[in-house]
Amino acid sequence: MKLASTLLTAFALAATAFANHHMQTKVVSYEHDDVTFESTIVYSDHGDTSKPGILMVPNWMGPTQGSLEKAMKVAGNNYVVMMVDMYGTGTRPTNGQEAGAAAGAIRGDRSLMRARSAKALEVFKAQAPHLDESKIAAIGFCFGGGAVLELGRSGADVDALVSFHGDLLSPTLEADAAETQAKILVLHGADDPYVPQSDVETFVSTMQGTDVDWQLVQYSHTVHSFTNPAAASDGARYNKTSSDRAFAAMRALFNELWQ
Repeated sequence: MKLASTLLTAFALAATAFANHHMQTKVVSYEHDDVTFESTIVYSDHGDTSKPGILMVPNWMGPTQGSLEKAMKVAGNNYVVMMVDMYGTGTRPTNGQEAGAAAGAIRGDRSLMRARSAKALEVFKAQAPHLDESKIAAIGFCFGGGAVLELGRSGADVDALVSFHGDLLSPTLEADAAETQAKILVLHGADDPYVPQSDVETFVSTMQGTDVDWQLVQYSHTVHSFTNPAAASDGARYNKTSSDRAFAAMRALFNELWQ
């Protein structure tokens, strides 16, 4: 049994090394409303076929090494992923206070949030290597989860939206929730103190009044930021079981759509 376990570990490490060897990054710079942005596209050069694309909006810290690693994990050999810069190159938070201010400025201007997400989607389609433009989804984490749901409410032409522990409400939720063309998957911690059950109930009741194809999954004993290994506070904490289940739910939706 010990030998078998050692071999399995060796195989897993070899597979990870192989995947990382084939993973490519492409930094794309673009302008929007006189602000310069730098987003990063990640993809595997294993194989020469076009792949579905995933626009990924990080949490309130913006583009970080941790978010880049998450983008690589999501991409694997199956998808092309762009880690989106929502703030512009002049804003790179270094702590929670700075991140809260940066994210709050975007949340406070939903037109700006939608416009920046839409521009990122446009750039992604134009500049991503090996991308199948007929198969696009958007995913986001915390602040990013709210951003991709807001992109959907603008009527964006994407197949799916996946929110991991993201904001669920919007000042115009009731007015434009029905404008969403994509399938929605919300992955939520049932004990999240920052997106409480009152927000969940409002989201559900609103979505029930639409024809949108949506799902909401809640994970027990799980708070905010449950996919972030660096999260370690009472209200925002990594939960490996819930994280694994959430990513599996995301992959199941994509398999349903694209296979």
